[in-house]
Amino acid sequence: MPILGADMTAGTLVAWRKQPGDRVSRGDIIAEVETEKGLIDVEVFASGVLERIIVAPGVTVPTGTVLALIREDGLAGATAAPGAPPSPAVPSAPRPPVAPPAPPPGPPGSRQRVSPLARQAASRLGVDLTAVRGTGPGGVIRLEDVEAAAARPAAAGRPRLDPGRMRQTIAAAMTRAKREIPHYYLAHTMDMHRALAWLAAENARRPVPERLLANVLLLKAVAVAVREVPELNGVWRGERAEPSARVHLGVAISLRGGGLVAPAVHDADRMPIGELMRALRDLVQRARTGGLRSSELSDPTLTVTSLGEQGVETVFGIVYPPQLAIVGFGRIAERPWVVDGAVVARPLVTVSLSADHRVSDGHRGGLFLAAVERLLQTPERL
Repeated sequence: MPILGADMTAGTLVAWRKQPGDRVSRGDIIAEVETEKGLIDVEVFASGVLERIIVAPGVTVPTGTVLALIREDGLAGATAAPGAPPSPAVPSAPRPPVAPPAPPPGPPGSRQRVSPLARQAASRLGVDLTAVRGTGPGGVIRLEDVEAAAARPAAAGRPRLDPGRMRQTIAAAMTRAKREIPHYYLAHTMDMHRALAWLAAENARRPVPERLLANVLLLKAVAVAVREVPELNGVWRGERAEPSARVHLGVAISLRGGGLVAPAVHDADRMPIGELMRALRDLVQRARTGGLRSSELSDPTLTVTSLGEQGVETVFGIVYPPQLAIVGFGRIAERPWVVDGAVVARPLVTVSLSADHRVSDGHRGGLFLAAVERLLQTPERL
């Protein structure tokens, strides 16, 4: 059972996407688990053959419990997936029957096809799309399918997200973070005039579906800037920090039913701005309708939270363990600003940094914020 964040201690195995004897490749979706954050797709991190399923659907087990055995390519015997410690007492039969999810999810590793109206309705009505059978051409899930599913009782073994339970787990993680992590806080107000002027010109050249939001510029600036202050990008393991060579940027996403998740955009610093925009849209959509992957929740190296849409001017986040820092953005608003000795109206944003004092300090944090500001003054280079 993967650890999908510091606030997770157990998960419920909901369904297996693969059966014993099936070949699996690194990155395939092998199972679905239910956590306080909703239904999560579990990826496999080894290529080979699924040798044996250990935990049956419907069983709740602690994080770290072996769910299945995979015979890796080139090995004679079965081996557990990497990162999963042996668990001698697994609460299931040695060879439990594999109950396929209902309805069938389609070919292994496939994604459901859902109409835009159906996705919106699913989010509004709290319908789990993985439990909906599409009646449209080629199995596409239509609005009518979602409305019919909303009228039925929730399927057994597929509990809906409990916002109260999620709040409790988030509170437990934040309490731990404030107790164990010596925070320091910095904030800096930045001029967004050049960034927004470039954004308007760039969007004028793009088709409407490919246009960029200001948030994607902020995310890219953070992802690139942290390369200059690498001690902010990584995790705390045991008694020391482990900086990461890759920038997996966690994005805080509010859920419409209540609660919060912060899945990662992998290698955000290396993505062209248009690709990052598409990745962000996809991540937000899947966070709110179901379909996040286990890796997206387990490996963020730095998180960004933005409350600008809610009108908040400044947000000071709490570092989410085991990460080392969190960056916050307020709303972009026109305010008085001095330019060449004259007071003019400029679009400004306040950027904050909350970081772990065991790993960095105010001087290094200040360099990071300065790098973010510098990058936003030359948005064409992002």
